[in-house]
Amino acid sequence: MKPSPALKSLATALRIPLISRGSSAMRLAEPIVRQMPSTDQNSPFSTSARLDARDSKRPRKDPRITLIRYHLHHPLTPRPLRLSRLRSLRHWTIHRAAQLIMHRDRLLRERELERQYNAMRAACEELRLGVGDGGRLYRQAVSRKGIYGGPKVAQGGGVVGNGGMPIEYARAQTEGPSRGGWDEGWTRG
Repeated sequence: MKPSPALKSLATALRIPLISRGSSAMRLAEPIVRQMPSTDQNSPFSTSARLDARDSKRPRKDPRITLIRYHLHHPLTPRPLRLSRLRSLRHWTIHRAAQLIMHRDRLLRERELERQYNAMRAACEELRLGVGDGGRLYRQAVSRKGIYGGPKVAQGGGVVGNGGMPIEYARAQTEGPSRGGWDEGWTRG
């Protein structure tokens, strides 16, 4: 047992030697330890080369594992949940129900997108084959002419043609609205 700092300062002020109380097992083993022969060390006093060799054999600590251990056993990390049987069953039931709802919503969204895709494909086929103009309207609808913006510069320095990106790639296609929202005050021209 380690003496307290107050006890240490009192012992130095009164010039009393501190006797550390060992365990009873150590007191019993003390006569046996005294009888054991001492082993003489044959190595030189400086062991720096030996210590360096020992360090090179020691496996290096992986900083990722150290970081994981630090955050797992950090004092501010909350303890893992220990749920009773009934509470665990409740937790699992709610979690499973939420998963089923998300799965159902995902399926509905995918079916709606597939329905829209099939309708667009059927409309394009009707434009391509069904209209009497020989597919001219379809060709104009799917034409990519002039959608690339900006001049493309060749290696020699001259302008070759249109470069840039298609307008479809200018903003990522999302299901949600744009950041600015709808502009009610917009007018043509």
